[in-house]
Amino acid sequence: MLAVLGMVIVASCSSSGASSTASEARPGAPRTAVVSTAATTSTATARTSAAAAHSKNAALPLAGKVVGIDPGHNGRNYTDPAFLNHQIWNGHNEEGCDTTGTQTDSGYTEAQFNFNVATYLTADLRAEGAKVVLTRKTNDGIGPCVNERAWIINRAHSDVAIDIHADGGPPGGRGFAILEPVPDGPNDHVISASERFARILRARYSTVTSMPVSTYDGVDGFQPRFDLAGLNLTTVPKVLIECGNMRNATDAELLVRSSFQRRAARAFTEAIRLYLTGRD
Repeated sequence: MLAVLGMVIVASCSSSGASSTASEARPGAPRTAVVSTAATTSTATARTSAAAAHSKNAALPLAGKVVGIDPGHNGRNYTDPAFLNHQIWNGHNEEGCDTTGTQTDSGYTEAQFNFNVATYLTADLRAEGAKVVLTRKTNDGIGPCVNERAWIINRAHSDVAIDIHADGGPPGGRGFAILEPVPDGPNDHVISASERFARILRARYSTVTSMPVSTYDGVDGFQPRFDLAGLNLTTVPKVLIECGNMRNATDAELLVRSSFQRRAARAFTEAIRLYLTGRD
């Protein structure tokens, strides 16, 4: 009797709601039916949202990361020798503010190569969600000095950074080399992280571009350097890569091609992604 009465009360309460609730009070039609449907819908929505978030994260693996890019030199550095030659402190001693960089025998400049690769790299990284900080945004200016380039990247609190260069080595020498920082105070706490990034970068650059490791600079593609402001003054994980030798005819033929420059940028992107996320 109490159960019947309880059922009547429930039916009475339900009648003041939507017309469909009357059927819920009948024996065999538990009130939980609508609740279960709502719960199922809510669970499905949550799963869809989680899947969408996972898909977004997969598409933007570098979201929230800051990457510093220093395209070495600048396109009009050659027009102001006094600016280039004025002395700055590099962490060990004084050196010139910057240089013009090298060029191929045909006159294609390192500054242009560096800037092109940086431009492709910037686009690739932004497509993966990264914030990119560049030390220069055109190739028709002068500077900044090498110490200021380090400070720009430091102030941005970059998660990792890369200095892009091409070498002016002996004409008979081929290949790329990765220059690593040596501990000197400001950079002490990023040495091991820089070394880890360097090893990832060497593997990806070699695989993607097929450029061999240097036959004349460093050992097995690595060269520690204590005399470069960009590496001495860094407070973030950073390396400098000499992408090839512009004075070598075989390397030069590759370095001037936009297709090679795009592959270099892709190799850098893959290395940065793997370093920051552990994902290929």
